Amino acid sequence: MRTALLLFVVGLCVLNGTSSLKICAFNVQSFGESKANNKKVMGMLLKILSRCDLSLIQEVRDAKGEAVQALVKDLNRFDKSNSYSYVESERLGRKTYKEQYVYIYRNNVLQVKEHYQYPKQEGDGTNATDVFSREPFIVRFHSPTTLVKDFVLIGHHTCPRNAMKEIDQLYTVFKGIHKKWKNDNVMILGDLNAGCSYVTIKGWRAVRLRSDPKFLWLIGDEQDTTVREKTHCAYDRIIVHGREIISCIVPGSAQPFNFKEKFHLSEEEALEVSDHFPVEVDLKPKHHYLLRNEL
Repeated sequence: MRTALLLFVVGLCVLNGTSSLKICAFNVQSFGESKANNKKVMGMLLKILSRCDLSLIQEVRDAKGEAVQALVKDLNRFDKSNSYSYVESERLGRKTYKEQYVYIYRNNVLQVKEHYQYPKQEGDGTNATDVFSREPFIVRFHSPTTLVKDFVLIGHHTCPRNAMKEIDQLYTVFKGIHKKWKNDNVMILGDLNAGCSYVTIKGWRAVRLRSDPKFLWLIGDEQDTTVREKTHCAYDRIIVHGREIISCIVPGSAQPFNFKEKFHLSEEEALEVSDHFPVEVDLKPKHHYLLRNEL
């Protein structure tokens, strides 16, 4: 009887199309018109992004706004079993160099409830409150298929020379958004430049996201999120806060995705796509709870 019930529940999950939800963060390294016009690079990006239900794309340098539109349009053609939408930040940067954050998500699985561009603080760049080179972009998602129904993503790309100060300041961002939206389940993700020469052991002690045990760092210091074989750095990270979302993490799912190895690319071919690997994590489906508690 127990075996029959197990098979029934597993079959129900398959019929409902319920599976874990994959969240990814990918620094696509200067994504704009040039890469959008490169069929080989775009083909590889489609393979990478179609693995994810939700992707935070960083380093989008697309002044015309056409490259991201083309990417999402191609993604909908490539993966006909899903429907993709996107939400983008302002063009961010202190001087002429500008970047955007873009969240690409499956709208048949997720809904955007709210989004918020963290404001630029008044200052001249030396002021303690004017820390970010590119202010974080924050989105609240509703996910009906997972154990955690509502969660917040804080996407960020730090300036390398100021990485530790920016990572520490994300604690203040978290506090503000927690107060604003009253949501405890928060994921901070992106290229934080949180490794190698940009961080120090002494400096880590002052970073509140590291010292506060309520934050769980899913990508460890020993991981390598860089494409180049001569480097081994955990630049890209995923950090979670909130009992519900932490309990929803699929064990062992948080890791870099080595697309160079997966798609049998040379280092040169991989670097045409990006010098970073995406980082990813899976959230458990709601039927996981039924399966565990009803058998």
